[in-house]
Amino acid sequence: METTLQLSQLAHRTFQKPSIDPQSLVHKQLRTGPFWQKIPAYAQIDEATFLDHKWQMKHSVTHVEKLLGIVRDLVPASFYKDAEEGFRKAPMSVRLSPYIISLIDWEHPDNDPIRLQFIPLLSQMQSDHPKVGLDSLAEQAHSPVPGLIHRYQDKGLFLALDTCPVYCRFCTRSYAVGLDTEEVDKLGFSPNEERWNQIFSYIESRPELEDIIISGGDAFQLRPQQITQIGERLLAIDHIRRFRYATKGLAVMPQKILTDTAWVDALTDIVQKGRKLHKEVVIHTHFNHPTEITSITKAATDLLMERGVTMRNQTVLLRGVNDTKEIMQLLVKRLSYINVHPYYVFVHDLVKGVEDLRTSIHTAIELEKSVRGITAGFNIPAFVVDTPGGGGKRHVSTFEAYDKTTGISVYQSPAVKPGAFFFYFDPLHSLSKEGQALWNDPKNHQTMMDDILFRAKHQAR
Repeated sequence: METTLQLSQLAHRTFQKPSIDPQSLVHKQLRTGPFWQKIPAYAQIDEATFLDHKWQMKHSVTHVEKLLGIVRDLVPASFYKDAEEGFRKAPMSVRLSPYIISLIDWEHPDNDPIRLQFIPLLSQMQSDHPKVGLDSLAEQAHSPVPGLIHRYQDKGLFLALDTCPVYCRFCTRSYAVGLDTEEVDKLGFSPNEERWNQIFSYIESRPELEDIIISGGDAFQLRPQQITQIGERLLAIDHIRRFRYATKGLAVMPQKILTDTAWVDALTDIVQKGRKLHKEVVIHTHFNHPTEITSITKAATDLLMERGVTMRNQTVLLRGVNDTKEIMQLLVKRLSYINVHPYYVFVHDLVKGVEDLRTSIHTAIELEKSVRGITAGFNIPAFVVDTPGGGGKRHVSTFEAYDKTTGISVYQSPAVKPGAFFFYFDPLHSLSKEGQALWNDPKNHQTMMDDILFRAKHQAR
């Protein structure tokens, strides 16, 4: 009788969480106003001009001297020299939009999360890990025709072109994207009809292909008629069920969505045609830090949502940019707020020249724990490592073995390469002194890999 009474009282009790101060919802607080006018070179640029994508493209900076000239009065001479020397050692050439330049905190540029992604400082650069390479994902080994990567059975990566609206320091495709640098002679994928037709013919000949990523380079650089050409050709292939236009453009030049009507109309037309054919056409984009998302960004994503365009985001995990719980949580919440679904967070690929930006597998696992539950599950990204050597994407926690001392993890990818084992290597700066000392002697390298491979095979039995 007493238990029944207690349950009755409990049933009528109400539970309420403490009220939230609206000002604490910082994911909704986007940068507004003419923030670009803090840069002397843009001080007289009005809003209409700054929102014009043609102005953004025309005034994008493609020479180191011009970039440093724009910020010369904002930074000390030591920073100027540091960046100048950093670009000489970088695998990527410079290309930055005025929008991105204006988002950098030039009062504190050394540790600014946007500067870190685009402008290398020689003083911060570190020696590459011994296992780093230019094409760490072995894309060329999975390329049946130039500019098409066919690694997964039902998915192909269509490298339509080799240019982007900006060039990221950490580009996975630094072997091909952008202009040659002092460090890298680029392979290149120009957008020509003959090469594209080879790709389309291959796709048509492979009925197992259902999913195509249109990338490069960056789909933002495709002309409207090229968006239409590629989209209609893929929609006409019966076995293609879905494709995505991959672009960092929303993060670095959202003005294009607001003022390039022809481009947005072409995209919208393909999305609508796909829907009528029961095929999915979406945008995949690339935000890495909450400050990349402004009121201009939201205006662009609002317009795309009104047009019925689904948007998903792929983040790269970067040291000093988004490798803390607070920043990653804010990024996920802010992306969700502007209706961009957080899809993937990639552990940084093993590419040259950006060892200072890489993080460990352990960091990725801890960050994923921290974001789980902060919002709806469909807006929680999967934290993955794209395994070097071509094993494809694996969830960070699904390793067969992981040695935190040496920083070596081993994965399997049975759906891509049954029976094969793939290694990932944490950056040396994340290791203990003991681990760093082991890597300092090349004689230890193979022994360390053999030891953990033995453990991985034992675990996999």
